[in-house]
Amino acid sequence: FYLTPPQVNSILKANEYSFKVPEFDGKNVSSVLGFDSNQLPANAPIEDRRSAATCLQTRGMLLGVFDGHAGCACAQAVSERLFYYIAVSLLPHETLLEIENAVESGRALLPILQWHKHPNDYFSKEASKLYFNSLRTYWQELIDLNSGETTDVREALINAFKRLDNDISLEAQVGDPNSFLNYLVLRVAFSGATACVAHVDGVDLHIANTGDSRAMLGVQEEDGSWSAVNLSYDHNAQNEHEVARVKMEHPKSEEKSLVKQDRLLGLLMPFRAFGDVKFKWSIELQKRVVESGPDQLNDNEYTKFIPPNYHTPPYLTAEPEVIHHKLRPQDKFLVLATDGLWETMHRQDVARIVGEYLTGVHHQQPIAVGGYKVTLGQMHGLLTERRARISSVFEDQNAATHLIRHAVGNNEFGTVDHERLSKMLSLPEELARMYRDDITIIVVQFNSHVI
Repeated sequence: FYLTPPQVNSILKANEYSFKVPEFDGKNVSSVLGFDSNQLPANAPIEDRRSAATCLQTRGMLLGVFDGHAGCACAQAVSERLFYYIAVSLLPHETLLEIENAVESGRALLPILQWHKHPNDYFSKEASKLYFNSLRTYWQELIDLNSGETTDVREALINAFKRLDNDISLEAQVGDPNSFLNYLVLRVAFSGATACVAHVDGVDLHIANTGDSRAMLGVQEEDGSWSAVNLSYDHNAQNEHEVARVKMEHPKSEEKSLVKQDRLLGLLMPFRAFGDVKFKWSIELQKRVVESGPDQLNDNEYTKFIPPNYHTPPYLTAEPEVIHHKLRPQDKFLVLATDGLWETMHRQDVARIVGEYLTGVHHQQPIAVGGYKVTLGQMHGLLTERRARISSVFEDQNAATHLIRHAVGNNEFGTVDHERLSKMLSLPEELARMYRDDITIIVVQFNSHVI
């Protein structure tokens, strides 16, 4: 089923979003110039989410990608709640008191975040009151715990992740008299989500990662070429430290059953995630909640079944690994993306494609034909295509879209093949997931002058 270039473009651009940081007096004083983001679904509905917001009461900007599994409910909840937990964790004691007093006396609240949202980015209005009450309980506890010390960003990120996961679990255990909300909090808790979040404040960049989405820094070397620096580690079976951590947290008798076929308990790819209470609650608690829950939950096979070799829960944590990096003038951009991108592209190629896109300068790599026998005619075709590509590189107004075009359409020679792109984008829903995953990307451009 052949798509014309305009049809391909309309599919690729459907979810793109760009934000430029405003200038003051003609000067941009932020270390962030702006960001581009985009999503390409493979699942229907898409299970990935993305978020971006400016912190209004503290300095800094928050950006994150969230990859859901067993449905999109958990990724949705985390994408709209986590940044509030982080912002509240970073607020000074006086500001927390002001906010609490405003709620107490029914006055207007200080806005905490300015969201940068695409019209397709959904917010669950029905749950907003419940979510607000959980968040308020958290800041009240922070007020009571006041130690007078300023909060360390690393600590704030870890506390926020763990607290939100705890609240997701608690809300599902308590339930809700409103049957719609009751089903919602249970769906959130029984599905799961990984999260990779960046907090940028001046030259301080913190990445908090739970699961297997990734953060990568694009660095421009002195000769103008591009290199990639990893700022997160995947929490899965390929990470030896992660496997060792999981084994250390459980008795020796379980050593053989903890990781099977590269999955946690033989079932779950990521070793850290939000939600997924099937891997966190005791069997008794799971049974009690499912039995007292709404009928839809009982009909769901996933919620009824208990993972094999389930002896000493929790097997899963939402605690993030936090990496701090001081930005340097050669650090030009940051890519946050769900594993749908990294499964198809090497980080070095990602750095080069985004770097060349942002600067408009193409370092012509010799055409690699890697062991293929190529006729003169094919070689001519490749060179013609390369020339066309240089003139059309600016058809994308968005760096994330440009990257998705390459992730989905690259052929064995590393160039975008329109026919391949057309085939991949026209796959019916039930087939698409067999060829690729949901892809969500945020590309953050840094301001070298300020850095």
